[in-house]
Amino acid sequence: MRDLRAYSRQTTFRLIAGGLILLFVVGIGLIYFIYGPSAAISGMICLGIGLVPILLIILALAIIEWIAKRADRN
Repeated sequence: MRDLRAYSRQTTFRLIAGGLILLFVVGIGLIYFIYGPSAAISGMICLGIGLVPILLIILALAIIEWIAKRADRN
């Protein structure tokens, strides 16, 4: 029997990782070719700062999930 939740989680992770790679490689690459290296560095900084709230939300949800699993066992 297959674990469809694990498959779904893995697929979601791969899609998000692929989207981020495309965003950084293609987006920053286009900025570099059109505006130059200093603009590409600024773009990397802006994208990095933009990811901070998303990563904090993911971290908070992971902590909540961990707490819920521990409480469910007891």
